[in-house]
Amino acid sequence: MSSDDHWSAVEEDTQASKLARKSRETPFVPIGVAGFVAVVGYGIYKLRHRGDQKMSVHLIHMRVAAQGFVVGAITLGVIYSMYKDFVKSPLKTGTKK
Repeated sequence: MSSDDHWSAVEEDTQASKLARKSRETPFVPIGVAGFVAVVGYGIYKLRHRGDQKMSVHLIHMRVAAQGFVVGAITLGVIYSMYKDFVKSPLKTGTKK
């Protein structure tokens, strides 16, 4: 039996460590989720103070705002990923031997 075959509790990933690792790999996903939650919270708050605006119009505005924030976060994430892959560490061109 080699030293790699034994089980260790230290190597086990917890939900918090998985979330932290994924957040470091793709930082714009938690930003998108937080923005979505913020827009929904703001929408719920404004629901009571919407004045004479119809409920359906209010909900459509909040849906568009939440979707816009998430799409913006995804777009920024893709741009960041492309920057990281192509500008920060460009592919090395060379001849194969």
